[in-house]
Amino acid sequence: MPPPNRRLLIDGRLVRADRTFASVNPATGEVVGEAPDATAEQTDAAVAAARRAFDTTAWSTDTKFRVHCLDQLHHALTHHLEELRELTIAEVGAPRMLTHGQQLDEPVGLVRYYADLLGTHPLTEDLGVVEYLGQLHHRWVEKEAGGVLAAIVPYNYPVQLALAKLAPALAAGCTVVLKGAPDTPLITLALGELVAAHTDIPPGVVNVLTSSDAVTGELLTTHPDIDMVSFTGSTATGRRIMAAASGTVKRVFLELGGKSALIVLDDADFAAAARYAAYMICLHAGQSCAITSRMLVPRAHHDAIAHQVAAALDRVRYGDPTHPKTYMGPLISERQREKVDGMVRRAVAAGATLVTGGRRIDPGFYYTPTLVTGVDPASELAQEEVFGPVLALIPYDDEDDAVRIANDSAYGLSGAIHGADQERAIALARRIRTGTFSVNGGNYFFPDTPFGGYKQSGIGREKGVDGLEEFMERKTFGAVVV
Repeated sequence: MPPPNRRLLIDGRLVRADRTFASVNPATGEVVGEAPDATAEQTDAAVAAARRAFDTTAWSTDTKFRVHCLDQLHHALTHHLEELRELTIAEVGAPRMLTHGQQLDEPVGLVRYYADLLGTHPLTEDLGVVEYLGQLHHRWVEKEAGGVLAAIVPYNYPVQLALAKLAPALAAGCTVVLKGAPDTPLITLALGELVAAHTDIPPGVVNVLTSSDAVTGELLTTHPDIDMVSFTGSTATGRRIMAAASGTVKRVFLELGGKSALIVLDDADFAAAARYAAYMICLHAGQSCAITSRMLVPRAHHDAIAHQVAAALDRVRYGDPTHPKTYMGPLISERQREKVDGMVRRAVAAGATLVTGGRRIDPGFYYTPTLVTGVDPASELAQEEVFGPVLALIPYDDEDDAVRIANDSAYGLSGAIHGADQERAIALARRIRTGTFSVNGGNYFFPDTPFGGYKQSGIGREKGVDGLEEFMERKTFGAVVV
């Protein structure tokens, strides 16, 4: 595969930019490579190419050809998997073991899933015939491509999030302008180079941009030739995108922040819950919107559980992400590490207790697995997304109190519960206002399961049939029966 760190993909051509910016390895602080800094003119060119490809080619209507192209993309990703793996480890700081799951291998399966789904998913719904004013009327609904999509992805899971947008959008017949995150541009550019070199996807159908600032994203969210915006990232940025898109009434899909709660019931296996809590908060150094960063425990068992969680956190292997046994790597940047450490320090200053962790490790941007107790449920650490390996332990008095604390959040992305009586646990889980939920360690994250949140965690669903239909419009027909 050609070096994936130098060129944008615009209208089927791999092009350079006048300026570049550095991508830094978060495990070492060293430069991985230089990424092109797309100009406003190049952004306009990418949008124009996507608009032309949608309006003037058969891409949006030729289902068989789209399946063929998705098959090619899946083959290309599979063939170049190990090169993508090494780049992901170097640029994202993801541990090698994580790339065999959610960072890389599993997302590649999304392309296969949508290629297969496209071949079987009904694009027409027959509503039958009714009599109206003495005539018979046949009604039906046809599903068609939603148009030109701006797909904007963050740094934490760049391959997964890019393919979770790109694969269903292409399957639906959309054309796409994909923008990578400033912290992880090279891996997104690598995807564009694979599209250009190894698929028959026509010029303009997929365009890939990277930039060092927010200007490109702002142009995409306000551009009159963009029909839809799909964004994953912080709630604060999601609000700005929603406001920007309102000027042209664009459809928006927003997968935003989370402050998910893990509820431990009084009949739970506390040791198992402690291990689950520790390994979830350290997954990709806590840089995940859906991790359970609040742990709600029965007040009578608070101290015992805190001890078990601290012991589990101290056993987490962190360090060099290239090592096959490393579980937790670094934070993405010094800026992010400063943010995480600042939230921990402010919590302690306000009266919380730092039980373990709370330390910076150099070189790179490491932050040790951290447990904080005595956290006020209304405080910053309990209410705001940390995006770091910091777990807040909060006691509750009874089930109603646990539900109240769990739901006392602007977010509603995910949650978890542990209890020996599974029916009791599920009944309690149904009272929590979130889009996804894990019961006793159950995994909900698969290609065919919709993912998204309630409240300020976003709008819409990614993956599954719902993920395909996010990128489709519905046209309703009525015809007189003759």
